[in-house]
Amino acid sequence: MEIQKKQGSIGVTTENIFPVIKKFLYSDHEIFLRELVSNAIDATQKLKTLSSFGEYKGELGDMKVTVTVDKEAGTLTVSDHGIGMTGEDVEKYINQIAFSGAEEFLEKYKDTANSIIGHFGLGFYSAFMVAKKVEIRSLSYKEGAQAVRWECDGSPVYTLEPFEKSERGTEIILHVDDDSKEFLEQGRITSLLRKYCRFLPVPVETDGSVINNTEPAWTKKPADLTDEDYLRFYHELYPGQDDPLFWIHLNVDFPFTLTGILYFPKIRNNFEVTRNRIQLYSNQVYVTDSVEGVVPEFMMLLQGVIDSPDIPLNVSRSYLQSDTAVKKISGYITKKVSSRLEEIFKSDRADFEKKWDDIKIFIEYGMLTDDKFRDAAMKFALLKDTEGKYFTFEEYKTLIESSQTDAEGNVVYLYTTDRIAQYNYINAATDRGYSVLVMDGQLDSHFVAMLESKLEKSRFVRVDSDITDNLIPGSDKKEAGLTPMEADVLTGVFRSQIPSVEKAEFLVQFESLSGDSAPVTVIQNEYMRRMKEMAALQPGMSFYGELPDSYSLVINVAHPLVAKVRSEAMGALTPSVEPMFNAMNDSQDQARKIRSEAKDGKLTDDDQKKVDTLEASVGEQRDKISAAAGEYAGGNPLVRQLIDLALLSSGLLKGRDLSEFVKRSVSLL
Repeated sequence: MEIQKKQGSIGVTTENIFPVIKKFLYSDHEIFLRELVSNAIDATQKLKTLSSFGEYKGELGDMKVTVTVDKEAGTLTVSDHGIGMTGEDVEKYINQIAFSGAEEFLEKYKDTANSIIGHFGLGFYSAFMVAKKVEIRSLSYKEGAQAVRWECDGSPVYTLEPFEKSERGTEIILHVDDDSKEFLEQGRITSLLRKYCRFLPVPVETDGSVINNTEPAWTKKPADLTDEDYLRFYHELYPGQDDPLFWIHLNVDFPFTLTGILYFPKIRNNFEVTRNRIQLYSNQVYVTDSVEGVVPEFMMLLQGVIDSPDIPLNVSRSYLQSDTAVKKISGYITKKVSSRLEEIFKSDRADFEKKWDDIKIFIEYGMLTDDKFRDAAMKFALLKDTEGKYFTFEEYKTLIESSQTDAEGNVVYLYTTDRIAQYNYINAATDRGYSVLVMDGQLDSHFVAMLESKLEKSRFVRVDSDITDNLIPGSDKKEAGLTPMEADVLTGVFRSQIPSVEKAEFLVQFESLSGDSAPVTVIQNEYMRRMKEMAALQPGMSFYGELPDSYSLVINVAHPLVAKVRSEAMGALTPSVEPMFNAMNDSQDQARKIRSEAKDGKLTDDDQKKVDTLEASVGEQRDKISAAAGEYAGGNPLVRQLIDLALLSSGLLKGRDLSEFVKRSVSLL
């Protein structure tokens, strides 16, 4: 059909379509280049498909797409040698904006045309975001077709006319607007093409060089790739980085189409969830590196590529988070990653164990944030003990349940968060025949809490949270055997000599332990410590973070040195303290009697005054006992020495107190 020069109005619903395109249709103006190149690839792939079906019998020739910058002329041109357009095609696909040629073509060749990209129509009009005028020069592949030229200056008015063009294909010529001159810089265009087009399936050339890899690794079958191929592709994606630990090749065609490769990089303990590590493509066209919603949160730690034509090119974050197909993709990726990890674990456990410390934080993050991944990971997640041995949860329970089950039937998992600082506690536990886990990762405080809630009849106890005898309480615990007066006196003796430790509070408690246990031990309250650790990671728990650390000073009354302190202190203090203690007890007894005789449990005003006086007397006597005990202890360097030894082994003896301990140790020697 011969076409005559004509003018007309583009079939749009409003004359304001171009301002809408320029400002609102695309969030980022640079996307226009992706759209135009995608259309050129689309036209090229269409011709290849027609040729393979015998519907085009001519020579295909050079099928590359070329992007040309002409700074002097102020133009940017995207040209291809694809299917081309007749005048009718231009009327149909360009002048009627909402119509998509790709959709019609896909319907006809839907079983084989999987690589067709884009929606020819609105994608083309993205050119007006940066251009004051756009030309199309095109010659269709159809025999006897007449070349045409289309021009529009951004208003709904266009010109369509015959044109002399000898080569099949289409040129889109953008006359770049004054406020978009950056797109006339070759460096800027090359950079954008490398960002959006680096893995397109047809060669894309600019400034004399092809910028894309047309057959990236994820488009090939795993059986056709070697480890070297996977590593080479990884370094193409992330130049200069260390080799990844391993990778997972995704390949599914039902109920959606998805391919890709996810790499496990080495992850350090001090991690932050780094966005923009995984790149999302649609039929090899770059879409975004903000993949929240497409992959689960914990997989933000991975790197690589995901490609799915079921995700449209122009997507918003809210779309990704709400679309049903996208949610299915996210679920599939979780399942695939967990099954691949289990497969690696089963096929080469020794290698998996070598890599465990590097991938542990990823596994834990996944188990903490994704229930399905957690359930799957229970089969391959590992626990490591202080000897460097690795166990599955089931294996470790079998190992310890005979020796580490408490009186209530709970299996007690002992762990350390710092093998150096808690060395003495670890030693004491392992000497007793207990096993101690290493839980020193950034997420381990949360991970321990999660395991306690999921493992039946189980408790996790940090190795320094109690004396060794009490870590796994049995039914045979010995009483300390102190009289009430001895307890009061010795509490005053030891409490008075505890040095001031910043943001720390100490309780004194007495235990009858084995004679070879330490004379004095510092333990930290397990509940408060966990709350403070979680507060450090969760701003909403800052209340706990402001509280002082809570420690107990455990005095082993069975140790010879403590027995010596006890004997000498009671011998020296009993004559003066006993009257105070008796007076204190008398006051307590009188106050108790008045309360017990009160009618209906309510004290009269006179009785309340008597009780208040008696209780004040109790306080005065207790203060006198503490003062006497403190004065005595100040002259007994052994008491302070025992306390400092305990603080030193816990890493709490510092600065001036440490210096004085060293001097005292020398003088005692």
